[in-house]
Amino acid sequence: MSTNTVDNKRKVTTRRLSEMKRRGEKISMLTAYDYSSARLLDEAGIDVILVGDSASNVMAGNVTTLPITLDQMIYHGKSVMKAVNRALVIVDMPFGTYQGNSKEALASAIRIMKESHAEAVKIEGGSEIRESIERILCAGIPVCGHLGLTPQSINKFGTYTVRAREEAEAAKLIEDAKMLEEIGCFAIVIEKVPAELARKVAESVSIPIIGIGAGGGVDGQVLVMHDMLGINTGFSPRFLRRYANLAEIIDGAVKNYIADVKSSDFPNESESY
Repeated sequence: MSTNTVDNKRKVTTRRLSEMKRRGEKISMLTAYDYSSARLLDEAGIDVILVGDSASNVMAGNVTTLPITLDQMIYHGKSVMKAVNRALVIVDMPFGTYQGNSKEALASAIRIMKESHAEAVKIEGGSEIRESIERILCAGIPVCGHLGLTPQSINKFGTYTVRAREEAEAAKLIEDAKMLEEIGCFAIVIEKVPAELARKVAESVSIPIIGIGAGGGVDGQVLVMHDMLGINTGFSPRFLRRYANLAEIIDGAVKNYIADVKSSDFPNESESY
């Protein structure tokens, strides 16, 4: 049965996400990087599509998210936007486009919005990038924050392990979340932190908290589409639930195609002109 009821066909906006938090309705978010995938997610009723810099990993085969460029993110964002009618589309600002230079951050965000037609941007970090976030927000561009494990800082962390287990880091995370709300961010993604801490953050701010590896006490969840559909089989963290095994289905389909071509079974008479 389709999840697209009359109400669910209403366009998702930043304001609607706030409404969902207030009434206790969980927010569903998945990544997409191309037209065909985004169309399927949107038609299935997903609330938010994140054009993540995880495209660096799952689309380009890089080890980290760092190599992906602004031009590449705009290309993926534009492809997704052409497919979407209902979901809110957020595009990640890639590494190097906002750190340390707030004017460059604004220019990068403007390019994303103008060239991809996206509806918001997402930025990793807290107080250390406050100036960049404020400048983007002053231009009327919606910003989603990202705290906890921030993959663009992997070389600083040195590991993808759970963040904010220590009291000082946990306190800073809560402080940063409150700061992001105060300056005007419409939502925050919190990645790979203890569930109890994530719940406290969600309760301490009025904007939606979207978790990934952050337990169920937050306002919504996000996963990488390629992970949850079982396309990417080499990544199996505790927080990942696989809803399909498309790698196995695709492998079987391709092998059947090869066999049919080799045996001259494909194309048959009805498949020829």
